[in-house]
Amino acid sequence: MKDKITIKNIKTELLSKQYYTLNKLTFDYLMSNGTWVTQVRECYNRGDGAGILLYNTEKQTVILTKQFRMPTFINDNKEGFLIEICAGMLDKDNPEACIIRETEEEVGYKLKEVKKVFEAYSSPGVMTEKMHYFTGEYTDDMKVSKGGGLESEHEDIEVLEMPFTKAIEMLNHGKIQDARTIILLQYALIHKLL
Repeated sequence: MKDKITIKNIKTELLSKQYYTLNKLTFDYLMSNGTWVTQVRECYNRGDGAGILLYNTEKQTVILTKQFRMPTFINDNKEGFLIEICAGMLDKDNPEACIIRETEEEVGYKLKEVKKVFEAYSSPGVMTEKMHYFTGEYTDDMKVSKGGGLESEHEDIEVLEMPFTKAIEMLNHGKIQDARTIILLQYALIHKLL
């Protein structure tokens, strides 16, 4: 396997710029056997995001959200709703500021600090998005609103506070299907946050 990827002659064709940007990329790629091949890929640029697992050590609970996700509905999710961590797009903020803002908007808790645990590409075969993953401890006195998201963004988010054991049970029975949420719940298990 080669250490350096070599590409040349990159051509970009805009396919859509509705909600985010979809481009068709045509480029020459140097294979590991020394042969140049032309490849064509579609690349969806939706910006980077941040997500957080909110947990309360005293109550042994986590806060998750539930909202409708059209792409899952047209795939095979008959109801279209997913249970997820609180998350959002960076919108030119740094990841920490973003997730603190999103936590207040989506679930109604005002955090003072969060812990970044890692970052990872969401679906590198088709999307540019890199997610910044956080954990954050909440307490009842941090509650400043009911949450639910921003009306201006037509968000309709249900806030779910549940025992950590119930979240893990849901994960183990396929009731949680969002990869970001699975990753952070498993992180919490491995690092014994609760």
